[in-house]
Amino acid sequence: MILDLFRLDGKTAIVTGAGKGIGRAIALAYAEAGANVVAAARTQADIDDTANEVVKRGGRALAVACDVMQREQLENLVARAVRELGRIDVLVNNAGGSPPKAALRTSEREFEAAFRFNVTTAFLLTRLAVPKMVETAGSGSVINISSVAGRNHAAGFVAYGTAKAALSFMTQELAQDFAPRVRVNAIAVGSVETDALATVLTPEIKDAMVKMTPMARLGRATDIAACALYLASAASGYVTGEIVGVNGGLVGLNMRMPRAFE
Repeated sequence: MILDLFRLDGKTAIVTGAGKGIGRAIALAYAEAGANVVAAARTQADIDDTANEVVKRGGRALAVACDVMQREQLENLVARAVRELGRIDVLVNNAGGSPPKAALRTSEREFEAAFRFNVTTAFLLTRLAVPKMVETAGSGSVINISSVAGRNHAAGFVAYGTAKAALSFMTQELAQDFAPRVRVNAIAVGSVETDALATVLTPEIKDAMVKMTPMARLGRATDIAACALYLASAASGYVTGEIVGVNGGLVGLNMRMPRAFE
């Protein structure tokens, strides 16, 4: 049956930023497909809740408090996944982000922090996890959560957009390094209704964003989770080095920021 290709029975997935939003939705989708899930994020209460929901869906769960900016915590995350669940098959580098800000107001420190949070942490965790994937499972899949901001240019997104563009390109580079044993793909996410977006989403802003989106709505976390399930599963067994757009058809950003000299 073709649907069997989407099953993750007996596999173990690490998902960063799994306490809320997209990361949580991916963790729960994997559990429904039969996977065991290592839920990682900074807030223990959030990942405990995600882990409880994984168990309700029939999977084993491990909640590991982890700040991806701290190398020793990433090392602990990988070590605990192997020690307590026995293998790693899937890694989702979901933790990341950076608020929009005008280029002339973005400091060097902020620019470098955006790059580290979105790119360097994903590189380091991938570098730590991939050898364990091959050692414990023989093969695996890495999925990076990138953004439409990394492929479409817009004022106000110099730090975030540049970082996500680098994450997407790194995805393609690593796919070449790790083939054929480990596949590496990314999802170019559009505007998704999460707690993070809610901080700036007034009714007026939402209406404007929806009007600029060809699919005439904002994304849902489950839209991203469905793609992440495909990329983690045997259904995408011949897919690597791809940046899959899940963004409602956007060919430009749907959040307008002022230009420097307007």
